[in-house]
Amino acid sequence: MRILVIGAGGAQGGAVARRLAAEGYAVRGLSRTGSAPQGVEPFAADLGDAARVAEAFAGVTHVSVTLPLVFEAERVESYVRNVLDAASGAGVRRLVLNTGNRLPGRVTGVAAFDTRRAAAAAALASGVPSVVVSPPLYLENLAAPGVLEGGVLRHPLPGDVPVSWLSHADLAAATSAALLGDGRDGTTVTLGGPPVTGLELAAAAGARYEELDVAVFEAGLSAALGAGAAAGVADTYRWIAAHGRDLYAGRPGGAGTGGAGTVTTPREWLAARPWAAR
Repeated sequence: MRILVIGAGGAQGGAVARRLAAEGYAVRGLSRTGSAPQGVEPFAADLGDAARVAEAFAGVTHVSVTLPLVFEAERVESYVRNVLDAASGAGVRRLVLNTGNRLPGRVTGVAAFDTRRAAAAAALASGVPSVVVSPPLYLENLAAPGVLEGGVLRHPLPGDVPVSWLSHADLAAATSAALLGDGRDGTTVTLGGPPVTGLELAAAAGARYEELDVAVFEAGLSAALGAGAAAGVADTYRWIAAHGRDLYAGRPGGAGTGGAGTVTTPREWLAARPWAAR
């Protein structure tokens, strides 16, 4: 077995690559720059380069896909087509696509949702044995500068909106289970733990909650991700506040990690980080 992790240079794909390598699998990590975690074979490729993507699949039996934070529909469509064509040509036994977010059940006009919805549909219809994993918000977001500081938790959602959270480690465990488990092809697994509101999350951290203006959130995110990616992410928060307050609330009974075990609760995650107590 050889597992290709697309997006291994990022936080989500990197966590998956580290988990699979620690489990003893041969892992090749594809990223645009060629960065990959220690113990993972690095492979530099732009997903828009079909020939280079096909090269990455040499000898590959399984693939985990996390798309980059690009939301232009035609560009994402080409990325997905190149990956699925390469996976089909290589005879991949299982492909797991991480949508990077919970997805509304309809077209929204929000590119960050709609491009991933189209990607998931393409994977499931491709003929490549595929599983889609759909995470909620990540606990690691709480460690970003300015989010939990000075006894205040700042987040761009109203404090009474219920949110299911997931750690990168739990994402990696769920992805491993989806890649290697039986009877999962053609399914979508909704990831996450029991939802908590922002007010409840702040209380667990011994802080007060402050709803962050989405425009301020977008400006801060732009410095780290670039204007296009920041705008795409910010638009999801605007849509949720206006149309989808329950998007992060749902959790399938007992299947939050797709059979990979229990999920880390926000309280447990915070308790393991001394900076949160401060």
